[in-house]
Amino acid sequence: GLLTRLQTSAPTIRTLSSSNSFSQNIPSSLWKLGRLNHVAIAVPDLEKAQSLYKDALGAQVSDTVALPEHGVYTIFVELGNTKLELLHPLGEKSPIASFLQKNKTGGMHHICIEVDDIKAAMTELKKKNIRILSEEPKIGAHGKPVIFLHPKDCHGVLVELEQA
Repeated sequence: GLLTRLQTSAPTIRTLSSSNSFSQNIPSSLWKLGRLNHVAIAVPDLEKAQSLYKDALGAQVSDTVALPEHGVYTIFVELGNTKLELLHPLGEKSPIASFLQKNKTGGMHHICIEVDDIKAAMTELKKKNIRILSEEPKIGAHGKPVIFLHPKDCHGVLVELEQA
């Protein structure tokens, strides 16, 4: 009957045994990649962007913070499992100003992933020919050391690593 047909037509599901574990293909490392901390979005109008997330979407939104050493104003939008970072230029040498010249309406600027040991990450990434955009970590928006990895070495994405 129907039960026999279901049993014979059901696909076989295999589970990975410990001998086929993915982790065996990953070399042991002195540092560990953590969770997604935030996605940064460059915006031409910080007040409008803040209003979108706060008033229209009902998100919890931080106050505007100026980070002159990075050439940006930032606002963080809390999303429960991660954050959005709204970025707006601060000063003429702001990397966000040049980004917005190429992307007039704004757009995704970078992703930020936490690491448990930023110095070890830097050492290992340099050995793997991943370019780091600064010689030493800088203090980021969360008051923790950060580095940025060259987008050409990360498939077109600017990646920020932040000490967890």
